[in-house]
Amino acid sequence: MSSTKVFSLLLLFLALAVGNTSLFPRAAADGTKKAVEGMVYCQKCKYVGSWNLDGARPLPSAKVSIICKDHKHRVIFYDSAETDRNGYFYKLLDGAHLRSATFDPVTACTVRLLASPDTSCNRLTNVNYGIQGAKLRDESKTNSDEHCETELYAAGPLAFKPVRCHPRTHY
Repeated sequence: MSSTKVFSLLLLFLALAVGNTSLFPRAAADGTKKAVEGMVYCQKCKYVGSWNLDGARPLPSAKVSIICKDHKHRVIFYDSAETDRNGYFYKLLDGAHLRSATFDPVTACTVRLLASPDTSCNRLTNVNYGIQGAKLRDESKTNSDEHCETELYAAGPLAFKPVRCHPRTHY
Protein backbone atom coordinates (compact mmCIF):
# COMPACT_ATOMS: atom_id res chain seq x y z
CA MET A 1 0.00 0.00 0.00
CA SER A 2 1.41 3.39 -0.91
CA SER A 3 2.15 6.02 1.68
CA THR A 4 -0.48 8.29 0.06
CA LYS A 5 -3.21 5.68 0.61
CA VAL A 6 -2.07 5.08 4.20
CA PHE A 7 -2.06 8.83 4.82
CA SER A 8 -5.55 9.18 3.26
CA LEU A 9 -6.92 6.34 5.41
CA LEU A 10 -5.33 7.88 8.49
CA LEU A 11 -6.96 11.23 7.71
CA LEU A 12 -10.32 9.53 7.16
CA PHE A 13 -10.02 7.69 10.47
CA LEU A 14 -9.03 10.91 12.25
CA ALA A 15 -11.96 12.78 10.71
CA LEU A 16 -14.38 10.08 11.89
CA ALA A 17 -12.87 10.09 15.39
CA VAL A 18 -13.08 13.88 15.68
CA GLY A 19 -16.64 13.82 14.34
CA ASN A 20 -17.64 11.49 17.17
CA THR A 21 -16.19 13.78 19.84
CA SER A 22 -17.63 17.02 18.56
CA LEU A 23 -17.48 20.11 20.74
CA PHE A 24 -21.05 20.90 19.79
CA PRO A 25 -23.88 19.74 22.09
CA ARG A 26 -25.49 16.51 21.02
CA ALA A 27 -29.02 15.34 21.42
CA ALA A 28 -30.04 12.33 23.43
CA ALA A 29 -30.78 9.10 21.59
CA ASP A 30 -34.40 10.22 21.17
CA GLY A 31 -33.34 13.65 19.81
CA THR A 32 -33.96 15.48 23.10
CA LYS A 33 -31.44 17.66 24.92
CA LYS A 34 -31.62 18.67 28.58
CA ALA A 35 -30.87 22.11 30.05
CA VAL A 36 -30.98 23.92 33.39
CA GLU A 37 -32.30 27.44 33.90
CA GLY A 38 -32.82 29.73 36.86
CA MET A 39 -32.52 33.18 38.39
CA VAL A 40 -30.05 34.73 40.82
CA TYR A 41 -30.98 37.74 42.93
CA CYS A 42 -29.61 40.12 45.54
CA GLN A 43 -31.84 39.80 48.60
CA LYS A 44 -33.08 42.92 50.37
CA CYS A 45 -31.54 43.61 53.79
CA LYS A 46 -34.91 43.46 55.55
CA TYR A 47 -35.29 39.79 54.54
CA VAL A 48 -31.76 38.55 55.26
CA GLY A 49 -31.97 35.39 57.35
CA SER A 50 -35.18 34.26 55.65
CA TRP A 51 -35.96 32.82 52.23
CA ASN A 52 -38.07 35.83 51.31
CA LEU A 53 -37.11 37.40 47.97
CA ASP A 54 -39.73 40.20 47.89
CA GLY A 55 -38.19 43.23 46.23
CA ALA A 56 -34.95 41.38 45.43
CA ARG A 57 -33.09 42.65 42.38
CA PRO A 58 -31.74 40.40 39.63
CA LEU A 59 -27.97 39.93 39.80
CA PRO A 60 -26.19 40.21 36.42
CA SER A 61 -22.96 38.23 35.81
CA ALA A 62 -23.39 36.05 38.92
CA LYS A 63 -21.99 32.54 38.61
CA VAL A 64 -23.53 29.23 39.60
CA SER A 65 -22.23 25.67 39.35
CA ILE A 66 -24.17 22.71 38.02
CA ILE A 67 -23.14 19.29 39.31
CA CYS A 68 -24.67 15.96 38.26
CA LYS A 69 -23.82 12.66 39.92
CA ASP A 70 -24.51 9.06 38.97
CA HIS A 71 -26.20 6.43 41.17
CA LYS A 72 -22.84 5.81 42.93
CA HIS A 73 -22.52 9.54 43.73
CA ARG A 74 -19.66 10.04 41.25
CA VAL A 75 -19.56 13.38 39.45
CA ILE A 76 -20.52 12.85 35.81
CA PHE A 77 -21.03 16.50 34.89
CA TYR A 78 -19.66 19.76 36.26
CA ASP A 79 -19.92 23.17 34.68
CA SER A 80 -20.68 26.74 35.60
CA ALA A 81 -23.10 29.25 34.15
CA GLU A 82 -23.20 33.01 34.29
CA THR A 83 -26.35 35.07 34.57
CA ASP A 84 -27.31 37.56 31.90
CA ARG A 85 -28.16 41.21 32.62
CA ASN A 86 -31.58 40.07 33.95
CA GLY A 87 -30.13 37.57 36.46
CA TYR A 88 -31.14 34.58 34.29
CA PHE A 89 -28.88 31.60 33.63
CA TYR A 90 -29.21 28.74 31.15
CA LYS A 91 -26.86 25.78 30.71
CA LEU A 92 -27.14 22.81 28.38
CA LEU A 93 -26.35 19.50 30.09
CA ASP A 94 -24.05 17.74 27.66
CA GLY A 95 -22.04 14.56 27.96
CA ALA A 96 -22.24 10.85 27.21
CA HIS A 97 -23.79 9.92 30.58
CA LEU A 98 -26.34 12.71 30.30
CA ARG A 99 -27.70 11.41 27.00
CA SER A 100 -28.67 8.05 28.44
CA ALA A 101 -32.37 7.24 28.64
CA THR A 102 -32.01 6.54 32.38
CA PHE A 103 -30.44 9.93 33.26
CA ASP A 104 -32.83 12.05 35.32
CA PRO A 105 -31.62 15.61 36.07
CA VAL A 106 -34.16 15.97 38.89
CA THR A 107 -32.48 13.24 40.96
CA ALA A 108 -28.91 13.62 39.65
CA CYS A 109 -28.18 17.36 39.48
CA THR A 110 -27.88 20.33 41.83
CA VAL A 111 -27.10 24.02 41.36
CA ARG A 112 -24.97 26.05 43.79
CA LEU A 113 -24.03 29.70 44.06
CA LEU A 114 -20.41 30.39 43.10
CA ALA A 115 -19.72 34.12 42.84
CA SER A 116 -21.25 37.54 42.56
CA PRO A 117 -19.44 40.37 40.78
CA ASP A 118 -21.35 42.93 42.87
CA THR A 119 -19.05 43.81 45.78
CA SER A 120 -21.98 45.23 47.74
CA CYS A 121 -23.98 41.99 47.38
CA ASN A 122 -21.71 38.96 47.33
CA ARG A 123 -22.46 37.01 50.50
CA LEU A 124 -23.82 33.50 49.93
CA THR A 125 -27.26 32.56 51.23
CA ASN A 126 -28.91 29.18 51.44
CA VAL A 127 -32.14 30.51 49.93
CA ASN A 128 -33.60 27.54 48.03
CA TYR A 129 -30.45 25.61 49.01
CA GLY A 130 -28.05 27.84 47.09
CA ILE A 131 -25.17 26.70 49.33
CA GLN A 132 -26.15 23.07 49.91
CA GLY A 133 -27.23 22.49 46.32
CA ALA A 134 -30.61 23.34 44.87
CA LYS A 135 -32.38 20.32 43.38
CA LEU A 136 -33.82 20.72 39.92
CA ARG A 137 -37.53 20.80 39.16
CA ASP A 138 -39.16 19.39 36.06
CA GLU A 139 -41.65 22.06 35.09
CA SER A 140 -42.62 20.30 31.85
CA LYS A 141 -41.14 23.10 29.73
CA THR A 142 -39.44 22.53 26.39
CA ASN A 143 -37.73 24.61 23.73
CA SER A 144 -37.87 23.38 20.16
CA ASP A 145 -35.83 24.23 17.12
CA GLU A 146 -35.64 22.67 13.69
CA HIS A 147 -33.22 19.94 14.79
CA CYS A 148 -34.32 18.81 18.24
CA GLU A 149 -36.20 19.53 21.41
CA THR A 150 -34.68 20.71 24.71
CA GLU A 151 -36.26 19.74 28.04
CA LEU A 152 -35.85 22.57 30.56
CA TYR A 153 -35.30 21.99 34.27
CA ALA A 154 -35.42 24.82 36.80
CA ALA A 155 -33.39 25.58 39.92
CA GLY A 156 -33.85 28.26 42.52
CA PRO A 157 -34.39 31.15 42.54
CA LEU A 158 -31.08 31.62 44.34
CA ALA A 159 -29.81 34.71 46.14
CA PHE A 160 -26.78 36.49 47.46
CA LYS A 161 -27.17 38.92 50.36
CA PRO A 162 -25.74 42.40 50.86
CA VAL A 163 -22.38 42.78 52.57
CA ARG A 164 -23.68 45.50 54.92
CA CYS A 165 -27.13 45.81 56.31
CA HIS A 166 -28.08 48.32 58.96
CA PRO A 167 -29.15 46.66 62.20
CA ARG A 168 -32.86 46.40 62.68
CA THR A 169 -34.25 48.02 65.80
CA HIS A 170 -37.35 46.58 67.41
CA TYR A 171 -39.27 48.76 69.86
